[in-house]
Amino acid sequence: MARQTSKRPAKQVYRVNVNQMTAKSNRLFFIDAMRAWAILMMLQGHFIDGLLDPVFRDSSNTIYNIWLYFRGITAPVFFTVSGFIFTYLLIRVPQTGIENPRVSKGIRRGLQLLAIGYLLRLNFGGLLKGQIYSGFYLIDVLHCIGLSILGLIGIYVLTAKKKKYVFPTVLVIVTMVLFLFERVYKDWSFAFLPDFLANYFTKANGSVFTIVPWFGYATIGAFISVLFTRFKNYKYLYPAAISTALVIGYLLIYQSSAAFAVWYDWTGFEFLKLILSNNYLFIRLGNVFVVFAVFMVLRQLMTNKTVLKIGASTLSIYVIHFIILYGSFTGLGLYRFFNRSLSPEIVIPGAFAFMVACTFLALQYNKYEANIKSQISWGILFTKSQLIELKEISVPVLRESIIRIWLFLRRLLRTVRS
Repeated sequence: MARQTSKRPAKQVYRVNVNQMTAKSNRLFFIDAMRAWAILMMLQGHFIDGLLDPVFRDSSNTIYNIWLYFRGITAPVFFTVSGFIFTYLLIRVPQTGIENPRVSKGIRRGLQLLAIGYLLRLNFGGLLKGQIYSGFYLIDVLHCIGLSILGLIGIYVLTAKKKKYVFPTVLVIVTMVLFLFERVYKDWSFAFLPDFLANYFTKANGSVFTIVPWFGYATIGAFISVLFTRFKNYKYLYPAAISTALVIGYLLIYQSSAAFAVWYDWTGFEFLKLILSNNYLFIRLGNVFVVFAVFMVLRQLMTNKTVLKIGASTLSIYVIHFIILYGSFTGLGLYRFFNRSLSPEIVIPGAFAFMVACTFLALQYNKYEANIKSQISWGILFTKSQLIELKEISVPVLRESIIRIWLFLRRLLRTVRS
């Protein structure tokens, strides 16, 4: 009996240790690292693109071409990772459909990103003049990611009661439709929509991003997260995932155009011919798969706390970079004073300094976020209480003033009549 009782605690300790190791191994550190890499790439990309003098934009320069190529990878990676993370958290909980608590959280998050996207484009100077500038209605990354989250929730809720393969199948279909027909709907003007809605679908008015086709990267990211969730306990998950990502990446980058050419010869479909004129969506998707493979290979090195904090602070970093570079609220950003006027000797170290500054400020904000929010909420409550108190004081005074004015007017009218 003594031996049996002594073994039970050992088994329990072993099970606890195994569970802890499993939980730790199931945490996808490389995804946070990818998001950190993407946001830093976005910072330097926006800085250099906005401030580098056009004289130095030499397409024959190898270094410039390498920078330009990697800059083109940033947005697809960011959208794909965003779709991956949101869906990974969405489908991990036991509840399904509308009962899933992540659904309501996701709706709030999507609406929050849309609101922040519009807020960053506000100009207080224009508001003081009673104007809202046209730039306020343009669509950027935050708008598209917020709307993508809402779109993923919609697909999830509509397919929650279906068989398990329906949700990932719909995700892949959405990506394929958006990518295959991009050259068709790209030239549509969407003139039947008001401009603030049309900006979500066309760049004709100056929008930087549009929900189509970029939602396609979010849906393929969601599809990848479904695969990771379903095979998370598979012994050879990472070797299989890395090799698959490399193969798919190679085929999309180097063979997709040839495949579309063959497909066009067989079918004669005009949209396939249009893809051949600029097959950037599928090539960039291939780049995304290669980036996934690289970060999965290096996943053991992706547990640095600072890197993970950066990956978890992308919204703060984005907001701060937008204010400093583009001058949200005031219009007094670096872009206004140095718009495409700097040389590489200045813009390159400036980009590094810009990345460090935005990241540092975001991490400091996140460190004191709870205190800052509590101070803001206290200020709002204090202002509200003061307004209520002012109302309680002013109502009787206002009522008395109205009565006295009314009596004065009655006497005046009587005097005029007499």
